[in-house]
Amino acid sequence: MPALDFIFMLTRHDRTVADAAAHIGTALAAGVTHIGFKDVGLPFAALADLAARIREGGARTYLEIVSLDRDSELRSVETGLALGVDCLLGGTRANDVLPLIAGSTARYFPFPGRITGHPSVLEGDIDEIVASAAALTAHEGVAGLDLLAYRFAGDVRALIRTVCGAVTKPVIVAGSIDRPERIEAVREGGAASFTIGTCALEGRFPGASPGLGDQLRAIAACARRSETR
Repeated sequence: MPALDFIFMLTRHDRTVADAAAHIGTALAAGVTHIGFKDVGLPFAALADLAARIREGGARTYLEIVSLDRDSELRSVETGLALGVDCLLGGTRANDVLPLIAGSTARYFPFPGRITGHPSVLEGDIDEIVASAAALTAHEGVAGLDLLAYRFAGDVRALIRTVCGAVTKPVIVAGSIDRPERIEAVREGGAASFTIGTCALEGRFPGASPGLGDQLRAIAACARRSETR
C-alpha cells in the first residue's frame, strides 16, 4: 500500500490552540513531518511564527480554512499565501480561490460537499458529495480534497471509499479521527493522508501515555502499520 501520511494539527475544536508553538518541538522529536494549524485562534504574527518553526524543523506546513462566508474564506487564503504554507486545506469556494493561488506554490485541497457550522459538519448524501468531489478535482489548480468524513452522519467507510474511487487526486481525511480503527478505515478507503489534532492534544488516542509525544508516536505507528497490510 502507498504511504499514509499523518498530518498533526495544532488545533482543538477547529481553532489553533494558544500554546501551539510549545508543541512543535514535541511533534518534530516524535518524527512528525506534516504539521498544520487553522486560520482561527491566533493572530497573524503568531501564525507566522508557527509556520517558521515548522519549516525550520524540516516539516511541511498546512493551513486549514474553516471560514463560513466568502470574504472570510478569501482572507484566509490570502493569510495562507502570506505565511507561505505548503498546503491550503478546506474552504468551499474553489472558483474564487483558484485565481488567488494562481502562480503560487501552495497546493490546494478544498472541502467537497456542503459544509456547515463551526466545528464544521459535512452534509448531504454520498452521491452529492461525490459529485462535488469530481467537480472540484476537475480544476487543474486543485491538488486534492480535504474530506470531513467523520463529520458525516452516514456510512463513513462507504463515503471514503466512494470519494477516493471517484477521483484521481489525493484525498486527505480530516476531523474526529480518534482511534486506530478510523485510521484503518482511511487506509482501506484509499485516502492519502489524515489529520489529527484535538484527540492527540487531549491525550485520548490509545498509546503508551496521554503525553503528546506518546500520542503522536502511537498515531504515526498506526499509519506505518497501515502501509504494510
